[in-house]
Amino acid sequence: MKIRAAVLDTMGAARPYAASLPLKIQELDLAPPGAGEILVRIKAAGLCHSDLSVINRDRPRPMPMALGHEAAGIVEELGAGVTDLVLGDHVVLVFVPSCGHCHPCAEGRPALCEPGAAANGAGTLLSGARRLTRAGQTINHHLGCSAFASHAVVSRRSVIKVDRELPFEHAALFGCAVLTGVGAVINTARVRAGSTVAVVGLGGVGLASVLGAVAAGARQVIAIDLADEKLALAQSLGATHTFNAGSTGMIEAIREASTGGVDTAIEMAGSTRAFEIAYRITCRGGTTVTAGLPPPDATWAMPVVNLVAEERTIKGSYVGTCVPLRDIPRYVDLFRAGRLPVDRLLSGSLT
Repeated sequence: MKIRAAVLDTMGAARPYAASLPLKIQELDLAPPGAGEILVRIKAAGLCHSDLSVINRDRPRPMPMALGHEAAGIVEELGAGVTDLVLGDHVVLVFVPSCGHCHPCAEGRPALCEPGAAANGAGTLLSGARRLTRAGQTINHHLGCSAFASHAVVSRRSVIKVDRELPFEHAALFGCAVLTGVGAVINTARVRAGSTVAVVGLGGVGLASVLGAVAAGARQVIAIDLADEKLALAQSLGATHTFNAGSTGMIEAIREASTGGVDTAIEMAGSTRAFEIAYRITCRGGTTVTAGLPPPDATWAMPVVNLVAEERTIKGSYVGTCVPLRDIPRYVDLFRAGRLPVDRLLSGSLT
């Protein structure tokens, strides 16, 4: 079938992108779903930093590629062997498909699925196939989704069924921003009620972490960013303290406000500077979580004596250490109960 999609032919375009226009809306041919795959009509898709990271080459991927991974839509066709969905079901796309058989999947950690990671790096679906072409040229899939499009063929293991009453523009957020941000708090850091939490970097994922910390019952939620408007939004979402990352004496002020540092600091900016801040504001015996995905060549000099003598913990968090089949329905229920107002993360829309 003919579809329209946003295609990236070359990474590393000059900025500003409003002038270089690295993404082009083009007509593509989309093959029918193969075994274990489905056709989804995309109804809403969010623009995520992981999309930008391919455009600017921070996360190199095979080109050309149809971008987009944070999305929701309607099932329109089922491939052979897909028996647990019906036409018309509403689904959220998840950008790490889980095979269910590799060691991480068997250990209950589908976000670390080995075949899923290999497929994402190669620009294929979980099966190893590519279903997109342009005048006979193969087009790679972005994270198994390629959701900046009218339609997408994806693995059945790349979607989670959701309630048909959930608006698509809200449902799309649960596949990336909410899974990653809230999951970093709940699953990776295991924040407990009454603890203290700081979030460094207030994009959509960082703001989702603020919401997650509030929902988890943290007594202090400290939000840190360079943009004052983001700090104001975080405060309106429940942050108890806000600090501009560019202010003089910021680290000392946070340590004083939290009586020696926070129990958990979560870095969501994707920079080593942000991670340095997160580590330095973590208390003795505390946990520093990073989920920001800086460029591949970024490094950080770890203070080993400090790590040992203060019994610190550093943890990476990918897709919020999620189990999508378990977590998305839970987060949707919290949203509907008014305890996780993820709709506030929407800053605008394009049609």
